[in-house]
Amino acid sequence: MHPTRPRPLPTAPQAVVFDCDGLLVDTERCWTVAERALFAAHGHPFGPAQKALLIGRTVEAAAAAMAEYFGRPGAGPELAAELLDGVRGELARGAAALPGAAELVRACRAAVPIAVASNSPRELLDTALESAGLASCFTHSFAADEVRSPKPAPDLYRRACEALGAAPEHCVAFEDSATGVSAARTAGLYVAVVPSLPGAGLDHDWLGATLDTPELSAWAAGLGRATARRTA
Repeated sequence: MHPTRPRPLPTAPQAVVFDCDGLLVDTERCWTVAERALFAAHGHPFGPAQKALLIGRTVEAAAAAMAEYFGRPGAGPELAAELLDGVRGELARGAAALPGAAELVRACRAAVPIAVASNSPRELLDTALESAGLASCFTHSFAADEVRSPKPAPDLYRRACEALGAAPEHCVAFEDSATGVSAARTAGLYVAVVPSLPGAGLDHDWLGATLDTPELSAWAAGLGRATARRTA
């Protein structure tokens, strides 16, 4: 992993790519409820250490990690199906946009091309964005089941940048987990991080506690002014 190296947010990125779960939409609560239920069903407690094993992973990768943790290495597909059902049920209750997410997304969209790159399958990604009122903000979104290798591989970010007509090294990624950070870093994007798990110590170029910060609001407003000057 690259060392943590704070760098100012780019003032003129070509595009911005957002993770979804735990970054834009409060879906980690849904995942946690489903994960805790599976751990309990197999006789195990569920706390921060167990959550850290799963956060940011695809359904299949999380299920494989659980199968190993439970000492049932062949149970991955069964656990994946149970986890997907559990998350689907929790999402049906609704998931809200996280503080500052809608405002940041809309401000970025007014200035530069944007996309979502998510490790959730398409079904869950669409449900989360719709539930949070963000679906109409994104013309481009990419899900884990639409690339050969999801996060932590760079495929999702590379595909998003290609679709937006932007060079990865001139794009900003917003992430919340080590899995997503690894994907964005490998793809070559600037990595802005708002951790889902406090104290996670994630690699980053910029680090914040929430998306609802004056620094990000000022940065997004600056993108709009820069765009206006370029097109004047």
